[in-house]
Amino acid sequence: MTSETPRRHEPDGNLLRSIPTDLPEELFETLLNDGPVRIERIVSRGHTSPVEGWWDQEENEWVLVLQGGGTLLFADGREVKLRTGDCIFIPAHVRHKVTKTDPHTDTVWLAVFWT
Repeated sequence: MTSETPRRHEPDGNLLRSIPTDLPEELFETLLNDGPVRIERIVSRGHTSPVEGWWDQEENEWVLVLQGGGTLLFADGREVKLRTGDCIFIPAHVRHKVTKTDPHTDTVWLAVFWT
């Protein structure tokens, strides 16, 4: 790997496989980190954001639900339910949190972050 080569991780070439059976915490995996762009696979199984506090990121975020579903709450009171195939753009510094994911089904998110 040279210094110009982006860091990459592919679970096994399929983003819906290689999910651990035991998932006590939400799983965050960086698939690509190349300068201003980072792509993550996030797997939730009943996981939510902490009750206190909000995500307030320096980066823009675009999220696609590959499988499952979840509910996002924004600091302005807006609530968005996302299911398989749904996507959303969250601009930098828009405070938000995940308030619900199914505890019996894996929710697989593909998140793209950039500045």
